[in-house]
Amino acid sequence: MSLSLVQSRALLGMQAHPVCVEVHLANGLPSFTLVGLAETEVKEARERVRSAIQNTGLEFPGNKRITVNLAPADLPKDSGRFDLPIALGILAASGQLDTRKFNGYEFAGELSLGGELRPIRGALAMSLALPGPDAGAAKPKLVLPEGSAEEAALVPGTEVYRATHLLDVVRQFLPGDTPPETMAGWERLQASAAHKDAAYPDLSDVKGQAAAKRALEIAAAGGHSVLMMGAPGSGKSMLAQRFAGLLPAMSTEEALQSAAIASLGGRFSLDRWAQRPTCSPHHTASAVALVGGGSPPKPGEISLAHHGVLFLDELPEFPRAALEALREPLESGTITISRAAQRAEFPARFHLIAAMNPCPCGYLGSTLRACRCSPDQVSRYQGKLSGPLLDRIDLHVEVGALAADELINTPPGESTAAIRQRVVAARERALARQGSSNQALQGKAIDSQCRLDEAAAKFLNTAAARLGWSGRSIHRCLKVARTIADLVGAQSVQLTHVAEAVQYRRVLKAAT
Repeated sequence: MSLSLVQSRALLGMQAHPVCVEVHLANGLPSFTLVGLAETEVKEARERVRSAIQNTGLEFPGNKRITVNLAPADLPKDSGRFDLPIALGILAASGQLDTRKFNGYEFAGELSLGGELRPIRGALAMSLALPGPDAGAAKPKLVLPEGSAEEAALVPGTEVYRATHLLDVVRQFLPGDTPPETMAGWERLQASAAHKDAAYPDLSDVKGQAAAKRALEIAAAGGHSVLMMGAPGSGKSMLAQRFAGLLPAMSTEEALQSAAIASLGGRFSLDRWAQRPTCSPHHTASAVALVGGGSPPKPGEISLAHHGVLFLDELPEFPRAALEALREPLESGTITISRAAQRAEFPARFHLIAAMNPCPCGYLGSTLRACRCSPDQVSRYQGKLSGPLLDRIDLHVEVGALAADELINTPPGESTAAIRQRVVAARERALARQGSSNQALQGKAIDSQCRLDEAAAKFLNTAAARLGWSGRSIHRCLKVARTIADLVGAQSVQLTHVAEAVQYRRVLKAAT
């Protein structure tokens, strides 16, 4: 048989689209042509596949005209994931394998020159993209290299086979009806999505800072974002590094989404399965590094922090374009990357924890050290943060520096476990009431879930008028007040809840 079909998948954003690898052998001048909108690394598969087949003792049809088509032709293909299906297609088209046995299988894997299989990006995204039981047809089986198969097997109900060498796969599809012997390099993996307890740093390590800890508790309970401002060494980074421990355990769906994005970015590790990610990009990071991009589009830090924490230290030092790119994701929870020929959408529902100094020297308002900055320097420094960006950050809190005797003699504070219990209870109340976190409330849901009594409404109106708040600021204050009410188990939002929420939006006046 001179024509064979092998199924695989190509990644485009979070989507893993089906790809049919068509291989045709014909008489004529010997050649190896690969078509189907393939990137450079895919075209290089010709040399890897040729060497892998020859070095494993199999016959490469070098005297034939070989044409490989990756269909559909208008879908971009990248990386070395098509090495394995191309090699199998050539062997099947030359009669060395039974192409009928490929039915119900999908293959992906990069080949070394000696035939060993190497891991690929996005194995978990491939597994998630397989049609479910409602599709009517049987769910395809995945054949993947070691290191990628373990990722794909995390998806419940997926049949995954792990192979370490091209020969391990070839033995399973030899012609004939005799079932192949079980080989050491070919193994079916069972779904193992066991959640592990994460070892996060404890919040009790941070001495004092009761106001900042309270703000983090509210942020964790309602899904809100936080901006901490304080002098160098006051504990902002320590607080941010311990925030992930306050969040509830990830559900299986959340863990799969987070792991799939990490797999696309090449950061997935089974040791961190079902643990909240914390991304801390350096302040020299570009807008593309934060929100994603490239060709083909790849996720940035905000997507890699999906269902986790994005910690931006030294916030005013980030490039203005990078910070302004955060506006839409903070509102929508997604980021859409559009290019001339491609468009990809990545989820970006993250907790933003930002930290900054109050001025260039860092000691404006400090009781321990005098500030040496002029008013113009302070204004320019704080003016690096635009009003629209600050308007989207729910909680602004000052982190004061502790004196030496306070730092040494203050006993350990409340532990992460104790605070986390209140956070989990508040989140459960919100989910039972409205099916989402308070931060995700939009439109009419804000009016119905954040109703105020007369005294609370009057207080909020007065505060909004005096502070010149936008409509977004008012809505975000209402959602924070709703979270504060949930933390104490209150059915309605009362004056005390609104008053506390108001004080979290008065730390910094930004230039527009």
